[in-house]
Amino acid sequence: MDNPVAEIHTSRRQLTTLERNKKLKILVVDDEPDNLDLLYRTFRRDFNVLKADSGINALEVLAAEGEVAVIISDQRMPEMKGTEFLSKTVPQFPDTVRIILTGFTDIEDLVEAINAGQVYKYITKPWDPGELKAVVQRAAETYDLLKQRTEELRRANAQMALLTVLVQVTQASHSLEASLTPIAKVFSDSFAAENCILQLLEEKTLVATQGSYSRAGTVKNWLDTDPLTSEAIANDKLQVALNVAKEPKLDGVSHYQDTGVQAHVVIPITYRNEMLGVLSLQWKQPCSLREDELSLIHLSAQLVAIALTSNRQH
Repeated sequence: MDNPVAEIHTSRRQLTTLERNKKLKILVVDDEPDNLDLLYRTFRRDFNVLKADSGINALEVLAAEGEVAVIISDQRMPEMKGTEFLSKTVPQFPDTVRIILTGFTDIEDLVEAINAGQVYKYITKPWDPGELKAVVQRAAETYDLLKQRTEELRRANAQMALLTVLVQVTQASHSLEASLTPIAKVFSDSFAAENCILQLLEEKTLVATQGSYSRAGTVKNWLDTDPLTSEAIANDKLQVALNVAKEPKLDGVSHYQDTGVQAHVVIPITYRNEMLGVLSLQWKQPCSLREDELSLIHLSAQLVAIALTSNRQH
């Protein structure tokens, strides 16, 4: 690839719109209909707001919807206090930030909940809308930061695992063909792709020699008729389609519809200006790749190129 950094930044621009459009989910809980409606209207512009009129119903909402960034709960509710409800959410959703609304001086309950890490902040009723919005915004930023750090750690571990396995596979394989499928599997695992194909080239033409891996067990290889693959081979450049339905050049390409592939990345495997093959990563849902992931894909492709060259010479 002539300028992988420039290609990565170009690909990154494709991701930003997808990422910006995602609203964080928050859950508001209050047994008083007027308060519940007011909370919903206060936050609906900035967040995807879920609501419940009791702690029991709120637990059902979480069971159906999954993790939310912030929970705002009234303290005094029939059947279950806000602090009791929030304590029940901690084991399954430890990263969620919890806020209590209280019109009473339930100091003992609140102090216990705060000390146990179950409540981020409490707000007295009647609340000031501006103050509440500021608190919730900070809570959402806290959630975002925690998730970002957790994800960075996970990615760092995945990167190390990928590079380690690549080195192990290439050292252990006694032939070029034997190394292809293990390499496809480790790429699929590292980037959570449903399918991965590593197919060799001779004089920029795909040949039969390939390795593939699919979580479903089998994968159909249609790279020889794929416009994205053709472009990657013709230009020796990384090709990215993170949402196939929005790519005009892939409109009407039947194999995407037939196989359900909704995101596709094709990476040329090149060593000293010789293109050795292509690596295809396929997902069944539109996806988002961070810049560091695209950088890792490029670095790993270079390692694969070295490994293929080494095995070819054996």
